[in-house]
Amino acid sequence: MCVDELGPVIPRTFPPAPGWSPDGHRIKAELDYGRGPEKTWVYGGPRVRDGQQVTMTAPSRNSAFYQQFLQRLEEANPAGDIYVVTDNLSSHNSLSTRTWLEDHPRIHHVFIPVSACWLNLQEGWWRIFRKAALAGQSFAGPNEITHATELATIQLNARARPWIWGRPTPPTRHLRRRYVYCI
Repeated sequence: MCVDELGPVIPRTFPPAPGWSPDGHRIKAELDYGRGPEKTWVYGGPRVRDGQQVTMTAPSRNSAFYQQFLQRLEEANPAGDIYVVTDNLSSHNSLSTRTWLEDHPRIHHVFIPVSACWLNLQEGWWRIFRKAALAGQSFAGPNEITHATELATIQLNARARPWIWGRPTPPTRHLRRRYVYCI
């Protein structure tokens, strides 16, 4: 499984668009954009063999929430060893996480090299997730971000396919007719 965090996703609201004046001119209004104080982090990890995703939202990015996410991964994969491909973030390699991993021998960490985030297949899934859950949305609070994350995960898992690193080979073009000119 490839694991990564997305965030912070910040609740933000936009005022309603100004309308038109009675004489047909557009009303000019100051841009009033606000961000809430609450930040939300989205943890995610796809199973490469079938494309099923496990996600979780948390108010911060630390070892405790990372360990909760690893617990969800373990519950979602009841059989066999779990190899977690992740980056070298401090919460992934902290003392508390290493201690937690000793109590869960099925989970093995595999760290990707520094400055090679493109090796983690989760980065490609974040692009699809942002488009499905976050693009064009205005969230009033963390609960709405959590709801959008859960809903998008269910929808994307319904059409999940195995993940393959790299670009698919282009289809071969079959020529319908071949002309041979004789002189």
